Amino acid sequence: MSRALGLLLGFAADRWLGDPRRFHPVAGFGQVAGRLESRLYADSRPAGTTYAAILITTTATLGVAAEKLTAGRPIARTLLTAAATWAVLGGRSLEREAEIMAGYLEAQELEQARDRLSYLCSRDSTDLEADELARATVESVAENTSDATVAPLVWGGLLGIPGLIGYRAVNTLDAMVGYKSPRYRNFGWASARLDDLINLAPARVCAVLTGLVSGRPGDSWRIWRRDAPGHPSPNAGPVEASFAGALGVRLGGVNSYGSEVEDRGTLGDGLPPTVADIRRTASLARRVAYAAAGVAAIVALRGERRCI
Repeated sequence: MSRALGLLLGFAADRWLGDPRRFHPVAGFGQVAGRLESRLYADSRPAGTTYAAILITTTATLGVAAEKLTAGRPIARTLLTAAATWAVLGGRSLEREAEIMAGYLEAQELEQARDRLSYLCSRDSTDLEADELARATVESVAENTSDATVAPLVWGGLLGIPGLIGYRAVNTLDAMVGYKSPRYRNFGWASARLDDLINLAPARVCAVLTGLVSGRPGDSWRIWRRDAPGHPSPNAGPVEASFAGALGVRLGGVNSYGSEVEDRGTLGDGLPPTVADIRRTASLARRVAYAAAGVAAIVALRGERRCI
């Protein structure tokens, strides 16, 4: 029961407290990764692969050591799993950002909303109007529901502490260097490809859960199957398409990321999202998160029973 209970306690801590405000372990990992990048950076795939391998292997090894040290000590294992789960989840903070964006847009405070969008994504918000900011928020909340909640819970259910912190290490590196910019096109290649790989299953779990908890599984899964292949991301596509179907809106389009422009295709049959859809999206993300916590606990219980 220790892994399952730890996952649920950590999930409850995230729902209650959000991200740790000081000494966040993920921020600390990012600082270490930044210092290592300054030493190892070269415009080549081998350099980027070495960089990612050092950081991810070290992090996963720490997780394995934590599991070994708490073997036969269920209370310690539960508490350590709970702490790791709380540290790697970001669902509550994601919802808070959506609520802040909704508040700015409802008050027609466009400049504040444009500035705040950087907390959700790296999209260029300079000239975005209210509805485009709403679309960016809905798409970001959908995509990050998988990355910040469903995926770490899935890997935690399967592998325990190594799965939790190993996943977050990969996902953080992708957020840091996994861009197609001139600097990172080669150096960040390994981090981006590994992030795509480890999110293949969790993204589809997220898409399934989105349909189930939305009350519109037929529409959600139909849009997923039809429109996700047109999205440039193998994992964001299914998640965003399932949210589009569940919410009855149309997502996708051309997005600007500084010097990069990306066409995300068209996802859904409805009208583009408006400001009112942001809070609906946050509510749907919250229901998906609760469902994912239940799935992770069940997976953990089944795994531990096989080990007995």
